[in-house]
Amino acid sequence: MPDTLHNAASSLREQYLEYGFLGELCREMWKRSVEMDILRSHTDRSGYDVLLEADGVQRHVQLKSSFVGAKTTRQKVNVKLADRPSGCVIWIQFDPKTLELANFLWFGGDPGDALPGLGEKIGKHSKADKDGHKAKRNGIRVLNKGQFKIIPTIARLADHLFEPNST
Repeated sequence: MPDTLHNAASSLREQYLEYGFLGELCREMWKRSVEMDILRSHTDRSGYDVLLEADGVQRHVQLKSSFVGAKTTRQKVNVKLADRPSGCVIWIQFDPKTLELANFLWFGGDPGDALPGLGEKIGKHSKADKDGHKAKRNGIRVLNKGQFKIIPTIARLADHLFEPNST
């Protein structure tokens, strides 16, 4: 699949990755005999994409993605996520040819804990105005890849999401 398709159909790709991710997570929870509810936000303006609930633990999750080998070194995170119970960011890394999930980058705390501090680096709009100026987005913070923890499997990610003292 040409790299240009990843750019031209990025919204569709994001949806497919989300479906695949949620399917894998549901399978993992099924193997654990744990029922999980998934609620999808219509937009991420509230700071999260999905709300996951299992065994009384709720997680407001902002999903990000990039393919393995991508030069992406940072992600923009909505500050409203910090207002949500057990907010976290999951950065999905995937194979660009097959869309298979490779690993996950995690930014969050234990269930029940607040989102760690997002820092002070304010995000900017991706498109410039007619003068080439990119306006600041005060509701967005920029996290560097080094602020995320590498999680190699969906099983370990499920632990981080729902098991205390696993982060």
